[in-house]
Formats: sequence, C-alpha cells, structure tokens
Amino acid sequence: MIADFQEYLLMRRPLLDEAFKRTLSGLLGGYSLRDAISLTAALEGGKKLRGCLSCLISDVLGGLFEAVIPRAIAVELIQAATLIHDDVVDQDTIRRNRPAVWTVEGARRAVLIGDVIFASAIRMMSELSREDGFAASHTIAEVSKGALHEPFDPLRMAEEIASGRIDEDLYEKIIYLKTGVLFGTACRLGAIAAGAGSRLTETSYRYGLRIGEAYQIADDLQEVKQHLLRRSIQPDRMAALAPAFLHFIRETGPYVLAALQGECTDMDESASEFFGAAAKLMENEIERRLQSAVSEMEENFPDNEYSRVARKAPGEIIRIFNES
Repeated sequence: MIADFQEYLLMRRPLLDEAFKRTLSGLLGGYSLRDAISLTAALEGGKKLRGCLSCLISDVLGGLFEAVIPRAIAVELIQAATLIHDDVVDQDTIRRNRPAVWTVEGARRAVLIGDVIFASAIRMMSELSREDGFAASHTIAEVSKGALHEPFDPLRMAEEIASGRIDEDLYEKIIYLKTGVLFGTACRLGAIAAGAGSRLTETSYRYGLRIGEAYQIADDLQEVKQHLLRRSIQPDRMAALAPAFLHFIRETGPYVLAALQGECTDMDESASEFFGAAAKLMENEIERRLQSAVSEMEENFPDNEYSRVARKAPGEIIRIFNES
C-alpha cells in the first residue's frame, strides 16, 4: 500500500529516469558528440513531478505503465526546454546545481537546443495519436505565450500602471500559461494513456491545472518572503512580482510604482505592511486552489489506492517545492 505522493515518487521516478535515458539515447542518435553532450546536460536531473503526475493519473484510471511512459517523458521534455529558454531570458546562470545551458553553449545555441527539445516532444506525441500531438503542440504554444506575458522591463511596467493600462487579469494569465497548463497537460496525457473518456480527461486536466497554478503562486510567494526579510526589492524583481502584488492588493500600486521607477527600493513600514498582507492572501489562494484540485479527485475519480495518493498529492507537491 502506497502511503503518499512522496512514496509514489520514490517508486515511479527511478523507472521514469531509466525510460528517459533510453528515450534520450534514441533522441541523440543524429547529433554530433558535442550536441549530444549539451542535450544530455539539459535533460538529465530534476524532480520529474510533472511526469510522475502523468503516471499517477494513469494509475488512478487503470492504465498501463508502458502506455503512459512516453507521454510522461514528453511532458518532461517540454519542461526542460522551457527552463532552457527561461534561463536565457532571465540570465540565470545555475540550473539544477549545474551551469545553465546558455552559460556553456551561448544564448543562441541554448535557444536552438530548447527548440530541438520542443520539436522532439511534438514528434513523439504525434506518433502516438492526433490527440496526443495536439496536446503537446497546444501546451508548447500556451507556455510560450506565458513567457511573452511576463513583464521584464520595469519602466514599461511602470508606464502601464501609471496610465491605467495594466491588464487586471494579467496574474491569472501568467500562472495559467507559465505553469498551470503544463501540469494540466501532464494529467490529461495520463488520462489519455489510460483510455479515459473526454469527461475524465478534462477533469484530469483541471486537477493538474489547479496544482500548477498553486505551484506558481508558491514560487512567487517564496520570493516575496525573501524580499520582506530583506525589506528591499530592486526594479527588475519588482517587474516580475508586480502582477502578483496588484492582483492580490491593488493598494500596493504606489509602492510597486516607486520600486519599478527605482525611487524607493527599500520598504518602509507601510510598504512592508501592504506586501506582507499580499503574501498572506497568496498563501490563502494556494490553499484554495489545492482544495479545488482535491475536490476534482474526490468527486469524479474512482476510489482506489492511487486516487487516495492523488488526493494527497497537491499539498505534498507544494511541500516538496517549499523544501527544495
């Protein structure tokens, strides 16, 4: 009897890692040694939470491991390519305790490596079925839109806030596109692998979507708490967090604007109070979305050993993230 999602990860991840290596070997067949080394470095490691969610949903619905494994691998390929592109855009130099791909290969080659991985995921899924191919290509398109929606320029963000042109739904769009959709697709592909009908497939997607949205809020919250401890925030980081602050407490606007313009990067008591209140609302929203995911599982899925694990999984995934 599997007690929880952590135990499920310990059971499934080694099998997923082994299958991933076999797939990687085939994927690298047509590449030079240098390119093969670069791709291997980009794809190895990671917690493989999304791939394991694919496996879990398949298990809940009585699917075969052999059927879900290529779909779980495709999800992890998409995640890896997304991280490669993110590191180039954000200029992050470390990924999974290793140098980011762009720091070794250069930005141009890193982007191309990410493109190759995206294309490989689409090809893998298209070879399985039209439905799988659409799920992969649609997800990559949505994730790419999420990257485009993210604000990077503090002055541009400041202009949009000052002029009232800021999209009130921007944060919802970001957490859906940036993280929610891939978690959702991971679960959808698990249902497809199990041969589930459209109702359970879409329910699986919503289950994963809510987990992914909570995951992104938790990621943002972690950074907010770091800035609250330091009582300061630089313009570039405020640009990334401004959608969250404005979504949860509109009254943070003047403080957000001042930080974006570089006029006040240190938090006074009033700013700290507003940002701290926003952090508390973020915590509440994480719990709300996790409970929404659990409700999808309780109301729509068969009751078995794996569904009981899946009911615990949303909260455990956030805990794993917070402890990493």
